[in-house]
Amino acid sequence: MASLQGRRAIVLAEDQYQELELWYPLLRLQEAGVETRVVGPGAATYTSKYGYPVQADLAAADAVSQPWDAVVVPGGYAPDRMRRHPEMVRLVRDADQRGSVVAAICHAGWMLCSAGILRGRRVTSFSAIRDDLVHAGAQWVDEACVVDRNLITSRQPEDLPAFCQALLTALDRPH
Repeated sequence: MASLQGRRAIVLAEDQYQELELWYPLLRLQEAGVETRVVGPGAATYTSKYGYPVQADLAAADAVSQPWDAVVVPGGYAPDRMRRHPEMVRLVRDADQRGSVVAAICHAGWMLCSAGILRGRRVTSFSAIRDDLVHAGAQWVDEACVVDRNLITSRQPEDLPAFCQALLTALDRPH
């Protein structure tokens, strides 16, 4: 895969994020040459389920007007907190409407529900939120990684290699 320089992505953050699901994609994107920023409800420090910090580079309100090539939503309990902020939900909805890559893993499916982008889409997630995604109109499947047009979903940290490969492959497509 060629360098992905010129591509821009954001990784969403909120308290109680799952460490691997935030840091693994963030580092893989940076390694591939993607200009990557962490975005939270505010430009603040957020802590993982085990207290590991991440500093948000931008507040969601400052990020919504920018055309990102990808939005990555990590899991943990953070997605339930993220969806309480309209600007965070708008980032996901707007990215999907533009055809940008939206990548969500584990409990991140909650953000997809709140963004209203699941009707008729084939997705996966951590099994505990299957019903939420189905009630939002998705066709849920139990697979490591599912790609439905610009939407990439995975179930859990063990699926991160397939998740990140799908993410990088999607970003490698022509603009």
